[in-house]
Amino acid sequence: MTETSWVAAWAPADGTARVTAAFAEHFGGAPDGVWSAPGRINVIGEHTDYNGGLCMPAALPHRTYVALRTRSADDGLPRSAVRLASAQEAGGDVVTVDLADVGPGRPGGWTAYVVGVAWALREAGHDVAGFDAVVDSCVPYGAGLSSSAALECSVAVALDEVHGLGLGDDAGRAVLAEACIRAENGVAGAATGGMDQAASLRCREGHALLLDCRDGSTRHIPLDLESHGLALLVIDTRAEHQLADGQYASRRAACERAAAHLGVATLREVTELDAALAALATLPDAEVVGRRVRHVVTDNARVREVERLLDAGDVEAVGPVLTAAHASLRDDYEVSCRELDVAVDAATAAGALGGRMIGGGFGGSAIALVLRDDVDAVAGAVAGAFAREGLAEPRFLVATAAGPAGRS
Repeated sequence: MTETSWVAAWAPADGTARVTAAFAEHFGGAPDGVWSAPGRINVIGEHTDYNGGLCMPAALPHRTYVALRTRSADDGLPRSAVRLASAQEAGGDVVTVDLADVGPGRPGGWTAYVVGVAWALREAGHDVAGFDAVVDSCVPYGAGLSSSAALECSVAVALDEVHGLGLGDDAGRAVLAEACIRAENGVAGAATGGMDQAASLRCREGHALLLDCRDGSTRHIPLDLESHGLALLVIDTRAEHQLADGQYASRRAACERAAAHLGVATLREVTELDAALAALATLPDAEVVGRRVRHVVTDNARVREVERLLDAGDVEAVGPVLTAAHASLRDDYEVSCRELDVAVDAATAAGALGGRMIGGGFGGSAIALVLRDDVDAVAGAVAGAFAREGLAEPRFLVATAAGPAGRS
């Protein structure tokens, strides 16, 4: 069997110790606290969030940690100055950004996801001042597991607490999620929906989060795969997942154009698919737009089907629904890639009950529903397939539904 590489989650105490030590090194003394937020997998419902649809994410035990301290008034810097360092950045140098200079497209790079949250909260009327922060993370970067949302949400809960914003309950966390979305869309320039931030802030340990992106309502669905002898194997293909390269935005724009042509607010309002496709036939790119719409409408239906199966305890039957979703994402939404297809095909050929790509696509990760006793064998088969195809070595983790962002 081909050797496999596994990505372990840090114990919370270890993550806290890492950023606390780094904070002392960069800024001296202790932070006001350490907060963390999880990455996520998405069981079902992809590219539905920005279409007002349904999705079902679950938080990962892999988290981003931030040690943060409000700055003193006598340190010689403006009240709105933010000083940041990240263990993920080469050199780990401190970067200084003034919140007064933050706005659409400013600054660039990873700091946009941090100061963008502060900017969005200030824009919403909250009194958020400058701060010092160090971040470190065990959420695989570029793997489509929402490392950006984990960064945003760890900062959001930290700022909420140190500034006493009172946004700690679920309704408040929905407000924090909106600020994180605005940061990612407006400052970082990634046209994502809201699933990732909702998952990081609002998931519950041991549960998947059924999220209705039309009205923001949620339902927590037990996701105890272990008791059914099952596991969700996550396959990080190492094909770097990027959302800011235009492909994601073009899919979103096509859906918004289709909704406008159909006279509906979002594609969630499309209930008669055949009639909608007929109405779209007058568009010059009707065939492409029609396939985008078909994916969104059918994936919303797949979310409801998985909800029904989980409620009924028929968890193994979720597998074929995942595989059907992958075919839809590959053929209708055209967001898969060679690595993702190899991962899903190899996993199912090795006995997985089903699998699909997750995240925005064009790289990133896939999930496979497998018998718990088959995890190593399926991972080995996928690694072997990647080796035969001349692809980079994949990495693996087993997804267990973890808790939301909060103080560590």
